Amino acid sequence: MSTYRENTKKINIGGRIIGGGEPIAIQSMTNTKTEDVKNTVEQIRRLEEAGCEIIRCTVPTMEAAEALKEIKKQIRIPLVADIHFDYKMAIAAIENGADKIRINPGNIGSKDRIRAVIDAAKERSIPIRVGVNSGSLEKPLIEKYGGVTAEGIVESALDKVHIIEDLGYDNLVISIKSSDVMMCVKAHELLAGKTDYPLHVGITEAGTVMSGSIKSAIGLGLILDKGIGDTIRVSLTGDPVEEIKAAKLILRTLGLRKGGIEVVSCPTCGRTQIDLIKLAGEVETLVSGYPLDIKVAVMGCVVNGPGEAKEADLGIAGGIGEGLLIRKGEIIKKVPESELLSALKYELDNWK
Repeated sequence: MSTYRENTKKINIGGRIIGGGEPIAIQSMTNTKTEDVKNTVEQIRRLEEAGCEIIRCTVPTMEAAEALKEIKKQIRIPLVADIHFDYKMAIAAIENGADKIRINPGNIGSKDRIRAVIDAAKERSIPIRVGVNSGSLEKPLIEKYGGVTAEGIVESALDKVHIIEDLGYDNLVISIKSSDVMMCVKAHELLAGKTDYPLHVGITEAGTVMSGSIKSAIGLGLILDKGIGDTIRVSLTGDPVEEIKAAKLILRTLGLRKGGIEVVSCPTCGRTQIDLIKLAGEVETLVSGYPLDIKVAVMGCVVNGPGEAKEADLGIAGGIGEGLLIRKGEIIKKVPESELLSALKYELDNWK
C-alpha cells in the first residue's frame, strides 16, 4: 500500500533529499546565538554525532546571517536559516550559503519583499520551508472557523504556498505545527490530502525532555504511522541532542528506521539487588556510539532477568552485587556489579 510520503515531491536540501519515499530525515535547531560561531559549530558537531541530519539556526541579525558562511565551512550537514520578519535577513542568509530558508510569507511583508526573497532562492535553487504555527494563525481564519482549528491551520499554510507559487516558485517544504497534539494530527491528515509538497512534521513547544518526548512520540507516531511526513523535529526544552535521541527512537519504534542499539530495561522492583537505574542510564549512553543494529537488555533480578535478557542479542541480569552477562541467549559469565559496564563494552567492541 502506497503512503502519502511516497508520493511527495523530492526536494534537495544541501545534498540531502527529502520526499518521494526517501528516508525520513531528522532535524534539530541550535539554541546558541548564531553570531557565536564557535559555540554554534560545537553544538552542531555534537548533534551530527548524535545523528542529526539537517540543522536549523535562527537568523535575527545581519551578523547572524554573515556567520552562516563560517559555520557552513565547519559542519557536514545541511544548514537551514530560520527567518521571522525581515526579508533582508532571508536574502543575506541565502547569499551566505544557507541550504534552505524557513519563512512565513505573512510575516515578511509586501509581495515585492516576498518576490525579492524568492528571486534570491530561485537563483541558487534554495528550497523554502513555509512554516505556519497555530499560535500565529490569522484573525480572519480564527473568526471563520470559530477559533484555532486544524482546518484554519491548513488553509493558512496553503494560502502561503499559493503566494509563492503565484510568484513562480515551487521548491517548497510545508510545516504546520501546534502544541495541541490531536489538532496537529488532524491538520496533517487534512494537508496530506491537499498537497504533494514534502511535509516537515513536529509538535511545537512540546515541553521539557520528559513531557515533550511523550507528546512528540504520540503526535509524530500517529502522523508518521499514517504514511505522512518526510522530515521530523522533536522540539524539546533542553539540550537539542535529546531531540535527536527521541527522534531516532520514535522512527525505530515505528519501524521506519533501522540501525542503532535498542536498550530495554526493567522498571525495577523490590527484587532488584543492583543499582539498575544508574546502570541502565550508563548503558544507554554507552551504546549511543555504536553503529550496531541489536537489542541490549538491562535487567535487575534473577527472577525474570535471565529469560528477558536471553531474548535480546546482549544482556545483563542482575543478582546480589553482581550480574550475568548473556550473549545471544547463552550465559557467558558472572560479573561483579562494578565490572558489568566494562564487560558489556568489551562485548560491543567485539560484536560479530
